[in-house]
Amino acid sequence: MAFDGIFVSALVAELSDKLIGGRIYKIYQPEVDEICLVVKNRSDEGNTTHRLVISADAGIPLIYLTEKVKENPMVAPNFCMLLRKHIGNGRITDIRQHGFDRIVEISLEHLDDMGDLCTKKLIIEIMGKHSNIIFVDSDGMIVDSIKHISHMVSSVREVLPGRDYVYPVSGDKVNPLEVDVNYFMNHIMTKPEAVAKAIYTSMVGISPVMANEICYRAGVDGGMSTAGINNDNKSFGSGTISMSQREDLFREFERIRLDIEDKVYTNCIAYDGYEPKEFGAMALTSYGEPLDMDMPQAGVVGLKIFDSPSALIEEYYSKKTVVNRIKQRSIDLRKIVANAIDRTAKKYDLQLKQLKDTEKRDKYKVYGELITAYGYSAKTGDKELVCENYYTNEEITIPLDPDISPMDNSKKYFAKYNKLKRTYEALTELTVESKSELDYLLSVQNSLEIADSLDDLAQIKAELIESGYVRGKRDNGKGKKQEKSKPLHYISSDGYHMYVGKNNFQNEELTFKVAAGDDMWFHAKNMPGSHVIVKTEGDTELPDRTYEEAARLAAHYSAGKGSPKVEIDYTLRRNLKKPPKAKPGFVIYHTNYSMNIEPNIHGIKEFI
Repeated sequence: MAFDGIFVSALVAELSDKLIGGRIYKIYQPEVDEICLVVKNRSDEGNTTHRLVISADAGIPLIYLTEKVKENPMVAPNFCMLLRKHIGNGRITDIRQHGFDRIVEISLEHLDDMGDLCTKKLIIEIMGKHSNIIFVDSDGMIVDSIKHISHMVSSVREVLPGRDYVYPVSGDKVNPLEVDVNYFMNHIMTKPEAVAKAIYTSMVGISPVMANEICYRAGVDGGMSTAGINNDNKSFGSGTISMSQREDLFREFERIRLDIEDKVYTNCIAYDGYEPKEFGAMALTSYGEPLDMDMPQAGVVGLKIFDSPSALIEEYYSKKTVVNRIKQRSIDLRKIVANAIDRTAKKYDLQLKQLKDTEKRDKYKVYGELITAYGYSAKTGDKELVCENYYTNEEITIPLDPDISPMDNSKKYFAKYNKLKRTYEALTELTVESKSELDYLLSVQNSLEIADSLDDLAQIKAELIESGYVRGKRDNGKGKKQEKSKPLHYISSDGYHMYVGKNNFQNEELTFKVAAGDDMWFHAKNMPGSHVIVKTEGDTELPDRTYEEAARLAAHYSAGKGSPKVEIDYTLRRNLKKPPKAKPGFVIYHTNYSMNIEPNIHGIKEFI
């Protein structure tokens, strides 16, 4: 994630605007490493209340404003009680970022027991597993911290009551706001490592995400070594530096630095469909263009822009939590399906091999017939029979077993023929069943790839239970009804409603219950994918643009999503049939049209 110095600077700007001058109305500690401050502040619109969440969680350290009310424990922990004693009803006088690092300092004024005005600081260090919330007095001595760090834990820096507060060491990194062109060219661009790494390891508060963004904007491969950049030389200052791409890199870095100094931020989340990939306080153009959307949409890749970094944080982590929960919950199902696919594929390949071996059955039948017809010219002990094949009018040599008579050789060949014939008939049926089973499992695997809710997973699990791949109680229609997952719903540019099944149950319901005979049906040719239904509302012909958009949906929600083009079959719903005893979602058709389409659904409006 890009919770770096740039994003912290955006947060500090927001917190300064809303909290400075406000008084702390309430302090509570809902989690062992999290505190909440309720701050009341006066503004032109009257009194406003803000809720500041500060978390030192090792996994997700955060600081942001929220409107949600977190639960206040009945018994306050010691750190919370200490803060209430010292800064309860205190006034926030300043909020600043230390050295462009991930350190936020909240300065406070309050009256002590004697009625004298005192100043204190709440220092929030947002540094992964080293995150902490530290309360210090006016002399810089630690009063207490939410995490105590002794010399047994860290030999570099102790964080204990009574010790002087010492800022974390930033090594040889410099403040990016103080970097000029000479330093950028002569120090950062001369480090013997990849360009992006040279940038984020040289400056405080620059994350790998932002370093790669600078490279992307400059048209430079961030993974390329600094030694490999264009070496057109130009004298600059006292040294000699390489130009062209290096100048482009500094120019893009300078633009970002000026935006930071002017407090011009573009708070954004990079979405890939429903999944948030990254976030930042500058536009992450390497992840796509800004999108005009209130909610993420399936298949849409790009940036969602926020006015507030706090609102960004709330959405990013809430969405990320849902995505991670779905991935976690689907692990077992994915493993079951993957194992079943592997097992079925091996069985199918073996059956095809055995079926190929039966191709010689007709040869054995001809051998038996020819020995019966010409056996009089052979005798026991002969190793072969040379005769005319009356099917082809060509001479043929038939191998014989010398230990048995010609007639017994004939019976032996007929026995081989009959055995291979029975094997062929059995395998012909078995290979069809195995291919059908493999196609079905691949379709379930595709359904797991596009599942975007726990209800989707529940429906897929119910399907696997019904198909016998997962143990469990089948739904007999009785008992408590589970929330039903719904198909995706889009509106074409011409106003037609388009539905996309996310699993085989939905595909079946869309095709045979939702769709009317005159509605159009789309599906990727010869590969697992979703059924796409376009409601024609009685129109005899759809606009070409709607045909293309429906085909793009069918291509995107198929196993061919990663291909440049996908062949799509489409036909009227009335042309589809479901074979007896077929798996859910399986249909056959003999009348259809086809088109090759790009699996890109950007610009297709999802119906909310």
